[in-house]
Amino acid sequence: MSRPYPNSALRALALWTQGLNAANGAGPAPDRESVFQVADRIGCVQIDTLQMVARAHYLTVWSRLGAYDMADFDALAFDPSDRRLFEGWQHAASYIPTHEYCYQAPHQRRLREGPNDWYTRWLAQTGHPETIAYVRERIGKEGALKVSDFERGDHPKGSWWNWRPAKVALEYLYAFGELMIANREKFQRVYDQTGRVLPAWVDRSEPTAEERNLAWVEKGAKALGVCTAQQAGDYTWMKVAQSRPAVAALLSAGTLLTIPARLADGTTGEYLIHRDNLPLLEQAADGAIQAERTTFLNPFDNLFWARKRDQELWGFEKSFEAYVPAAKRKYGYFCLNILHRDRLVGRFDPKLERKTRTLHLKALYLEPGVKPSEGLVDDVAAALRDFMQFHGATDLVIENSQPETFGRKLAASL
Repeated sequence: MSRPYPNSALRALALWTQGLNAANGAGPAPDRESVFQVADRIGCVQIDTLQMVARAHYLTVWSRLGAYDMADFDALAFDPSDRRLFEGWQHAASYIPTHEYCYQAPHQRRLREGPNDWYTRWLAQTGHPETIAYVRERIGKEGALKVSDFERGDHPKGSWWNWRPAKVALEYLYAFGELMIANREKFQRVYDQTGRVLPAWVDRSEPTAEERNLAWVEKGAKALGVCTAQQAGDYTWMKVAQSRPAVAALLSAGTLLTIPARLADGTTGEYLIHRDNLPLLEQAADGAIQAERTTFLNPFDNLFWARKRDQELWGFEKSFEAYVPAAKRKYGYFCLNILHRDRLVGRFDPKLERKTRTLHLKALYLEPGVKPSEGLVDDVAAALRDFMQFHGATDLVIENSQPETFGRKLAASL
């Protein structure tokens, strides 16, 4: 195509490949299978410790399915009879489809064979080099254990990350592939031998680092819909030096194609697209694929994994200010971004008061130029009702709204 694909088509495709285009309430009620399909479609789901509302991995699935049973997510990761997700490293710490476990092997091998890894140095410097053998032996004899099972009262204060030696040893054995996360108890990791956690049906053949990079870059490009060469690697936090050869090989093979694309600011750039997505982009350009969903996206949502893509395609910059001093925050501690059909139109800073089952919107914002129309207000209100149901919240308090009319209309609609 000689003319640039319109920005609206790029957005529609990006939302389709991320599972964010279907109208709210479309399809059957979410179940365990649909939760897995979300994780498999977008590649993995990032884990985060913050819980102003539900943790990020639960929210990422909610954004695509609406209210579902979080126990179904946990079962996919921790039920030995249905362990279709595992906890590993892909885009940061993530829940990843278990059928892709083999791609962890190149990193694990590099750690095992690399000299002077920090785990060994840390344990040696703190006077606990024997801890690895001790932890390995106990788990071998006793089965799955967590950090608190190794409390010995000899933890030196002020040590790096304030980790106990047993915690470092457990993370050492987990990073090197000897252990996996068998469960979470109050979000604390429970470790066990990989042979006892990983299902027997999983392919254990070890790809080369180059083969892994090819697979991850292809998956990133496909999941993003359209992207730049660097963004294809961003999806798995791959360094440019690693992703560049993979992008070149996939372009040479015709797996990736280049297209002219019009960005949100009206300029034209060259983007990459997976060949399987090209027919979908043509449909989006013809209006056959449209975004109809209104939902909220957490700061760790997969849609934002490619750097600057929110600005390039939507003219929107997602915010994450949890680690910014309170006085310097512009929007709030843990803002959720409001997706309304094919536009990112605003954000809000939520806090769930679990004892009173009250959801507080500490701040609510619309983007400049976005009007609180009746359709927008009704769609956001419907998404908020589902969000509250998902969290078991019965009351809503909007503490601050910009513009004020948006909060007032939203409260009235609710």
